[in-house]
Amino acid sequence: MPSRPQILLIVALLAGCTSGTPIPVDSASAAQATAPVAIDWSPVDSIMGRTGVAQPGDVRRYNMPRSDLRVSAGGVSIKPAFALGSWVAFKAHGSGAEAMGDLVLLHEELAPVLAKLQAGGVEQTAIHHHIIMESPRILYVHVHGHGDPRAIATAVRAALALTGTPPSAPAAAPSSEPFGIDTTAVTAALGHAGRVNGGVWQVSVPRTETIKSGDFEIPASMGLGTAINFQPTGGGKAAITGDFVLLGTEVNPVIKALGENRITVTSLHNHLLDENPRLFFMHFWANDDAVALARGLKAALDLTNSRK
Repeated sequence: MPSRPQILLIVALLAGCTSGTPIPVDSASAAQATAPVAIDWSPVDSIMGRTGVAQPGDVRRYNMPRSDLRVSAGGVSIKPAFALGSWVAFKAHGSGAEAMGDLVLLHEELAPVLAKLQAGGVEQTAIHHHIIMESPRILYVHVHGHGDPRAIATAVRAALALTGTPPSAPAAAPSSEPFGIDTTAVTAALGHAGRVNGGVWQVSVPRTETIKSGDFEIPASMGLGTAINFQPTGGGKAAITGDFVLLGTEVNPVIKALGENRITVTSLHNHLLDENPRLFFMHFWANDDAVALARGLKAALDLTNSRK
């Protein structure tokens, strides 16, 4: 039986609950209760068959380039890092993880991959094309998973096994050849720096808003930063592709700005289902003087609420 002091304490606590008087809560305990559970990524790496790469925002990303494909578009032989990069990114959330990604597929791979992902509890949030004039035709399937990261990785790996996606390979040694475009001039014209990856100059520009899906805050590194890729095509020229991440009010001003700078909009769609604020993804293409294209891209970026 409880002692008299214990009974008095229980009565006081009940009185506080019924009277509306707040009961003090230890802030450290509350923070621990809501903090995501730390994830051991080693089993996920093993399941995925490749080592994840740490990204800003405590994100772990797995890259699965489709180096097995030989794709050309507008006379340009597409490098995997330019527009053929499957990927999935994880972030701890609650007692598990949220995962988002994008799989690059041939048409004949689509149906079996969708069935395998659905069977493994990984959802699809968009299926569409990103570029035009490519041969063979390529589809992009955006995916979302939540829960046990090992289960999500198992489903993704099983789906990839139905495609020609090659296993992980050691990173190629940096080329000693001149890159092909003046990246210093491109950076100055665009207003954002980038990096060379797989023979492509890659730039990512986050938005300034906080983007959420339910109670999950989505970092830009999970596919919500405007992506711009330059692939040199000779003589200081480059093919460009990627996608602008836009609010609805920004869509048509950006289309106009790109068109005025001879950059073709190739697709406009959503990648997610329930993000807030609602976002639109605008893909583009051009093959021209790299610095001139960077100026055109900057004109469009300046019309968005992107980080400076």
